[in-house]
Amino acid sequence: MLRVEHEKWEQSLSDLYDRAMKAPHARTRERFMALYEIAGHQANATTWAAKVGRHFQSVHSWVHAYNESGPDALTFRHAGGWTPLFPPRRAR
Repeated sequence: MLRVEHEKWEQSLSDLYDRAMKAPHARTRERFMALYEIAGHQANATTWAAKVGRHFQSVHSWVHAYNESGPDALTFRHAGGWTPLFPPRRAR
């Protein structure tokens, strides 16, 4: 059974929930919400993946990354791809 080892990183379920609600990027929020749901036994990785439209192996990899490297492993980092045709405007 896949287990979220949040105690190892001195985090509680409420810490996971706070990160899921307050992370600056939507993908980071999604990953922490998955951990929160799995750690709280409200869902397992397979049912959570189906619920949010992700592949179950993606959710498994989030849990393994968290367990091995801690919360920073789930922070979304842009890994490439196409540059937007019209980049967002900066506030003046």
